Order: sequence, then C-alpha cells, then structure tokens
Amino acid sequence: MAVTASVQTASSATAPKPKLSFSQIFNMSFGFLGIQFGFALQNSNASGILRNYGADVDKLSWFWLVAPIVGIIVQPIVGHYSDRTWNRLGRRKPYFLAGALLSSTALTLLPNAGLLSSIGSLVLIGVCFLAIMDACINLAMEPFRALVADNLPDSQRTLGFSIQTFLIGTGAIIGSILPYALHNWFGVSNVAPEGAVAPNTKLAFYIGAGVFFCSILWTIISTKEYPPAEYEKYHGKSEDADAGLGNIFNDLRKMPKTMKQLGLVQFFSWFALFGMWLFTTDSIATHIFGLPITDKSSSSYHDAQDWTGVIFGVYNGISAVYALMLPAIAKKIGRKRTHSINLIIGGIGLISIFFAPNKEFLIFSMVCVGIAWASILAMPYVILAGSIPAGKMGIYMGIFNFFITIPQIINGIVGSPMVVHVYNNQPVYALVLAGIFMLCAAVSVIYVYDPGSIKIEQQVVPPLAEV
Repeated sequence: MAVTASVQTASSATAPKPKLSFSQIFNMSFGFLGIQFGFALQNSNASGILRNYGADVDKLSWFWLVAPIVGIIVQPIVGHYSDRTWNRLGRRKPYFLAGALLSSTALTLLPNAGLLSSIGSLVLIGVCFLAIMDACINLAMEPFRALVADNLPDSQRTLGFSIQTFLIGTGAIIGSILPYALHNWFGVSNVAPEGAVAPNTKLAFYIGAGVFFCSILWTIISTKEYPPAEYEKYHGKSEDADAGLGNIFNDLRKMPKTMKQLGLVQFFSWFALFGMWLFTTDSIATHIFGLPITDKSSSSYHDAQDWTGVIFGVYNGISAVYALMLPAIAKKIGRKRTHSINLIIGGIGLISIFFAPNKEFLIFSMVCVGIAWASILAMPYVILAGSIPAGKMGIYMGIFNFFITIPQIINGIVGSPMVVHVYNNQPVYALVLAGIFMLCAAVSVIYVYDPGSIKIEQQVVPPLAEV
C-alpha cells in the first residue's frame, strides 16, 4: 500500500469544495449498510451466543470488552495511515477493501467456534473470534466518516452524515431482524444444544458476510477520491506529512476544544448504548418472560434473543427514516438543540423498558431509542467535522472513537458485577441506568461549541436538497 505525503493543514489558502449530487453522496456511504449489517448481527446475537457457549451473566460484560478495546487501538492507527495513503484505489478505499475481505471471513467464524472446542475453552474461543471480527470491522469502518468529511463542503455535511445514518439504519434493520425472520418466516430452527449456535443465527451470519463485502465493493467502484494535488487545493498543504505513528499522541494533545466537549456527550451516550446492547436479551428474558437468570439455552430464552433482534430492528428502522429529517430539523432549531432533544427522547425510551407490561410495549421504547440513535450517528460528527484541522480527518475521527470505546470499556468492567451485586440479578436496572446516562448526554451537549454552525449562518442557505 503506497504511502505518500498527503496530509494537509489549513495554513494555505484553499478553494471551496464542489457540491456533490445526492447519488454521489449515497454511493459514497453505501458500504456502511454492510458494516452495520455486521454490527447489528453482533449486537443482537453476541450475548446470546456467548451465553450458549457457557458464559455466565456476571461475566458477560467482561467478554464484551474486546470490542471497545480493539476499537480504541485499531481506529486511530487506521485513521493516521489513511490520512497518508495514496495508491490506485485511493486514500480511504484501500482500507475499505481490506476490511471487507477480512470482516466477511470473520463473520463466518464466530458462530462456528464450536469446531475448535477441543483445543480450549469454548467461551474464550468465541471471545477471540469476536475480537477478530471487531478488528476487521473497525478497519473497514473508520475511514468512512473521514471520506464524507474529505469530499463534502460544510454545507452538505449534515446531509452526508444523515444519508450515512439512513444506510446504517437500513443495514441494521435487516441484520437485527434476520435471525427472527429466518425462524418465523422460513422455518429455520432457532434451537441448539448448549455449546452450539442455532441454525437461524448461523445462516444470518453467513448472509451478513456476503452483504458486508458487496456493499463496500459498491462504494469502492462508484466513489471518487481527490488525488493528492486536488486534495491539496481544497484542504491546504501538508506540514507533517512524514510524521510517524507516534504523531498520534501529538494530535491527541492538540485535540480541538469542540472535540473535548463532545467527548463528554459521547461518554454518556455510548455508556448507555453499550448497556442496552449488553443486557436487553437478559432483561426481556427475566423482566418480561419471567425466566430465571440462570436460563440461557431454553426455547423461551432463544425467543427473547430473537425478540431482541426484532426490537433492535425497530430502533434501527426508525433511525433510518428519522435521519433523513435531521437536516431540516437542524436547520430550523440548530444542531445542538436537535441533538439534545433527541437524546432526551432516547433516555425516556430506555427508562420506559422497566415499565413494559409485555414484549410488544418494547416497540415504543425502541422507537424512542431509534430517534436518539439517528442523532448519535450523525450530529456529533457534523459538529466535529467543522472543528477538525484540514487534512486531519482520518486521525481525529479515529481519536474521537476514544470517546465511544472508553465508556464501553468502563461499562464492560462494572456492568455485569452491578447486575449481580447491586441489581440483585435484575438486568433491567442496567437499562434504567442507561436511560439516565442518555439524559445526562442531552444536558452536556448544550455546552458544546459548534464553529461549523457559525460558518453556515454566514452563508446563503441552499435549498434542502443541497444542505
């Protein structure tokens, strides 16, 4: 992979970037459909898979730590080098392709950990496969947000990240609901003995591998990246193009003020989301279905796991639709206020799970979460992109991932012991805490400085289709 001096700064005069058509923006983010398909399969099924491999609920969050730990290592490194890469494929696209190939392979490994049970602990083998899958998905995912910031002028970034969120939601709907659909609509069994993965879940992971690869391949084929000379025209000339990997720490030290403020918002938001992903299946099983916390392989427990996929599909579906409304809402009431209101709605949704009289009520809860999810996937990045020095999009998008992974690591360490020792084996209280943290995020976003909104206010606002 050729690496050249292609990192730019804002010190030189730059030309305004041309606006892109809707189809160009759509194609540029289409790979995220496959990425989120893979993540949705993981988020909806990894807890159930690990539980069936023998994991106890009081240690479950510790096994989930591999995902944020891998992310906190991989994303800054990929961001750093993608800022400095140029070859025949482009700047970000080489990482898309490598990530697509590796992730598609990794998606087939997790549900087949049982094949290696003779060489060691099945749970640990499953966790290792989960780590491999996360590393590969992170390799493909990190450059996508940088690509949107690279190619779009500030006036189109809300639209760009909203389309990205729409595609994330679309992929996640299919990925979340697929095991349920395979069982209930096509008759694929959802029952497996302890130590094995149900056929419907296994088939869903295979389908996810194909969707992951094909969607990223479409972005690679259909999207143009600016070559170094043209990129320099829009972003300025490089001052530290030859800086080594250690420059990540220098960039971390020079983190923009807006990023630091958004870090607190992200901390509360992603602590909440991690708790939801981790404990929803067991909350449905115990709080709604009345199963004992020790049940992890009965038909009713698998029904809870499948229903988790359904309601996760709901929140992702709502986010996909609502994301397309975000440009108009943000234009009318502002980016920060938009994000704050959406987070309040999400917090109410998470807290409402405690009061659910039946599993169908959780659809309402996830509608609220879906509104917050759309905003979490779009608005912080829209605000952040306006504060990042030109030519540093990759590395700072990677560093920004710290504020996503650190709260997940903290929740992963304390979450499961709290369920056992504080919540008396009632994981639904972890979802109530998640709702409270979401409300805290809504308050903290009010204090974020958004320089990009000032720039836009000074411009003539284009029609909605161009925002």
